[in-house]
Amino acid sequence: MASSWVPDVDPASDFSLANIPFGIISTPDNPAPRVAVAIGSHALDLAALAAHSDILTTLFPDIPALADAVSQPTLNAFAALGRPVHRRVRAGLQDLLSTTGSRAPLLRDDPGLRARALRPLREVAMHLPMAVGDYTDFYAGYHHAHAVGTMFRGPNAALQPNYLHLPVGYHGRASSLVVSGAPVRRPVGQILLPGPEGAGEASRPATGPSRKLDFELELGCFVGRGNEMGRAVPVGEAEECIFGYVLLNDWSARDIQKWEYVPLGPFNGKNFATTVSPWVVLADALEPFRTRPIENPTELQDYLKEGREDSVFDIRLEVDLTTAEGDTTTIARTSSKHLIWSFPQMIAHHTVGGCPLRTGDLLGSGTISGPGGAGERGSLLEMTENGKKEVLLAGMDARTFLKDGDSITLRGFCGPDGARVGFGECRGRIYSAVQR
Repeated sequence: MASSWVPDVDPASDFSLANIPFGIISTPDNPAPRVAVAIGSHALDLAALAAHSDILTTLFPDIPALADAVSQPTLNAFAALGRPVHRRVRAGLQDLLSTTGSRAPLLRDDPGLRARALRPLREVAMHLPMAVGDYTDFYAGYHHAHAVGTMFRGPNAALQPNYLHLPVGYHGRASSLVVSGAPVRRPVGQILLPGPEGAGEASRPATGPSRKLDFELELGCFVGRGNEMGRAVPVGEAEECIFGYVLLNDWSARDIQKWEYVPLGPFNGKNFATTVSPWVVLADALEPFRTRPIENPTELQDYLKEGREDSVFDIRLEVDLTTAEGDTTTIARTSSKHLIWSFPQMIAHHTVGGCPLRTGDLLGSGTISGPGGAGERGSLLEMTENGKKEVLLAGMDARTFLKDGDSITLRGFCGPDGARVGFGECRGRIYSAVQR
């Protein structure tokens, strides 16, 4: 991969020329949200290119819908154009931004246009990249599922009988999706409290702030083109439905969830906030980092059988916890390869009964943990064995679950320095509960 002529592209930047992720920005001089791509420490404002030059027409003369799509306040219109268009636009922008690109002079040698279109990231505000109609969270992280199942049911019944036969999932809440940096309010809900010690009384429910607030390290997938109601998406065609990927933190109130989840599953323990990273890494940018998922010994139903073995990605994932005092500790390092179900399998299963997916729908992988110790776990529930152990932090501090003022930052990247394909940060800070 060639280098970029854009100034200050650090070799360790997530946003190398090999990446070109898409997001929604606004700036102090133009508060209207619109489409941009990230390159190094800058955002290239595609709406500004469309408004003040003929670059997009020159690069993509046979994609007349592009100029309008990049002027929209979400990526939905661009995503709906389909993967062949995404692939061509990404390649054309790489050529525009490359030191050896044949089209580079169109922008590089026009200082006025550069000033309008190439904006330092520190000057832009980021917004939710997609208008999300529906959000589905899966449970495809095998080591997380096994560890949590062992914790509550013992090793012989760690996985439910269906787990190796289908991608287990539930429908989440799209209205509480927030972009990285947005505050997260500690939820209030019903929790089960123990009776007075020695009094012989049974546990009783009470309403109050969650005492076991947790994060979940996940990978998110945005749908580009959906399917008609009643038509299943074959697993071999599901890749064409995928627009791109983000990091996802599906915050979890473990005590609220424990009391409510039988028999219908997560509800108030999960619907208060889900944080996503702002830059969408296109599916094609991750192609070089494919690898094998965890081996599934079960004979799958035909509609879940994939024609390729390298159906997941080896993305290096990290989790930082920053206390209210400002001390930061990296508490987990793992990889997105620790999934037993791929996103194409999730799409095939989601639609097998005819459920229509739509542009902008979000699918979550479920918590991703590694096979090693606490330092590879994607949640405090696992790291602390549901509060029995403490995670030691910088500044002589420790946690079992999150305190008010704590911030969680997820990071993910693959590839070598100089050609990194990364996601930037997925960050959220916990604020005190609001009680009536």
